[in-house]
Amino acid sequence: MPTQTEIYEKVSATLVEALNVDEEDIKPDSTLQGDLGAESIDFLDIVFRLEREFGIKIPRGELFPESIFQGDPDFVQNGRVTEKGLAELRAKMPFADLDQFAADPQVSHISDLFTVEMIARYIQGKLAESGKN
Repeated sequence: MPTQTEIYEKVSATLVEALNVDEEDIKPDSTLQGDLGAESIDFLDIVFRLEREFGIKIPRGELFPESIFQGDPDFVQNGRVTEKGLAELRAKMPFADLDQFAADPQVSHISDLFTVEMIARYIQGKLAESGKN
């Protein structure tokens, strides 16, 4: 049963390989796209590598939900995520830290939710759920 530190270290190593970045570029609050340069195709590779590394199955769209809102006016208005949209994000991404995002919920900032720490929390939850933690 890996510790939180071991999970974080494995997630970091996986991101170094998948994104071809230096180890020192990986910090808990590093965003995948903004800080580490991930592109949409990289997300598939990251999921595949994490599944292999941790021996878990990551359902499509669970770790990296595809466009949650799809222009739904109940979820997004004037480029900002509504309270109902925030509730949807919390439901779909309970492992994400939404507090800072909720203070200024611009749709353009959603990618900032995808950090190294968020992935480690997701993996920790999946391992606990599967009895591997």
